[in-house]
Amino acid sequence: MSKAIGMIEFKTTATGITAADAMVKTSEVEIVEAQTVCPGKYIAIITGDLSAVKAAVDAAVTTYEDKCIDSFVLGNPHESLFPAMYGTTQIEGISALGILETYDAASIIEAADQAAKTAIVDVIELRIAKGMCGKSYMLLTGEVSAVEASIEKAKNLVASKGMYLDSSVIAHPDQRMIDSIL
Repeated sequence: MSKAIGMIEFKTTATGITAADAMVKTSEVEIVEAQTVCPGKYIAIITGDLSAVKAAVDAAVTTYEDKCIDSFVLGNPHESLFPAMYGTTQIEGISALGILETYDAASIIEAADQAAKTAIVDVIELRIAKGMCGKSYMLLTGEVSAVEASIEKAKNLVASKGMYLDSSVIAHPDQRMIDSIL
């Protein structure tokens, strides 16, 4: 049995809450986060054994397919995801800064997991549709080549879903810029 996380993103709060309730009734999973995000969409993130998370997400998406924006299930998510989501990541120095922005909430978590598993990078922040009109972004750091490879891999993943908005890599960002965003 492996640990997993899953997420659903719905067009409306009413359907999102109903779907999240269905997920926890379907399988032995825990809700990590469930809330309304901009612009009135609803997200629910769950965790548990891979098979339970998959069953819960599949049940919610199948039942409420017409209102589902996106969903995912990640087996063995990278350990940096949760600190980045909740703003508890501690970074000592930034050699390069990678930024990737998406049109939705779910794909940014998948992108961050992919980026963190591609090269030796630290995911600094995941902003999931809060105060961004439904868009999301991630910040990551590491050596320039590692950040470039990670951003490229994440970009390709979200582009294949039609959710890629923009990205960039800044080699040796100025400390004043770092201080303003972290």
